[in-house]
Amino acid sequence: MTARHPEKVNNIDSPIQKKPAWIRVKASYSQEYAETKNILKKNNLFTVCEEASCPNINECWSKKHATFMIMGDTCTRACAFCNVKTGIPLVLDLLEPKKIAQSVKDLNLLHVVITSVDRDDLEDGGAKHFANVISEIKQYNNKTTIEVLTPDFLRKGDVYKIVADAKPDVFNHNLETIPRLYLKVRPGSRYFQSLDLLKKVKDYDSTIFTKSGLMVGLGETKEEIMQVMDDLRIAGVDFLTIGQYLQPSTKHYPIKNFITPEEFESYKLIAEGKGFLLVSSSPLTRSSYHASEDFDILKKKRINKLI
Repeated sequence: MTARHPEKVNNIDSPIQKKPAWIRVKASYSQEYAETKNILKKNNLFTVCEEASCPNINECWSKKHATFMIMGDTCTRACAFCNVKTGIPLVLDLLEPKKIAQSVKDLNLLHVVITSVDRDDLEDGGAKHFANVISEIKQYNNKTTIEVLTPDFLRKGDVYKIVADAKPDVFNHNLETIPRLYLKVRPGSRYFQSLDLLKKVKDYDSTIFTKSGLMVGLGETKEEIMQVMDDLRIAGVDFLTIGQYLQPSTKHYPIKNFITPEEFESYKLIAEGKGFLLVSSSPLTRSSYHASEDFDILKKKRINKLI
């Protein structure tokens, strides 16, 4: 794979380890996959499925599921794990909210995930654009539930309220890794800013499900992951995803180890014991993988909890 980020990891080559059998994905392209691709191409939209080289793209697109990535394909940050390109973004496409809404309708989505690049160049970090996308989807698809996966809005004040006021059903922001690794893995982000964002959203509107995700295999310890789980529960987070980090290129942060399916199951049991409403933990788990099915489970669990 050609490196898209020569600045990653100080330009040091880190050989990509061979994947174990339990994490290999077989490529397959169905008619539904082609239809999904055509709908996205027709509306000139970006997806995190493509831009972040998600290993589940074939399965999801064959089900006509896609995670829309708004505000362009260029990020203002250079996280050492991410395959989205870094640089100076283009101006916002003001027609993008309508294009997203039309694509959701064309794909007949009952649940949609909207994420974005970091846009530190914008005064509100893109919060208003998120809100516009949510509003347009609701206007044209009133039965579709909406999940947003937002940036951290670092140094942008309380702009998270703009997104929350648009009433997404799920507000997701990924911590990605443990505090000790932030300077190496997420140098442009701050652990406690991300954690505080999730807490503030839940405090501001407790009816919105909150969600966060972690990558493992970066050199963290089990005890450090358990501490992050505790931090997330204190912040009131409902849903946790845990997946294996996969190194996009030799220029990205190196994989330290592959976590076994048995270890992922152990993490799931520990997290459930700490009180998360829902936990998805497996080698191929990603933030939006099986998001629609997971949202249905979340709703049922909340109802049962209230009863």
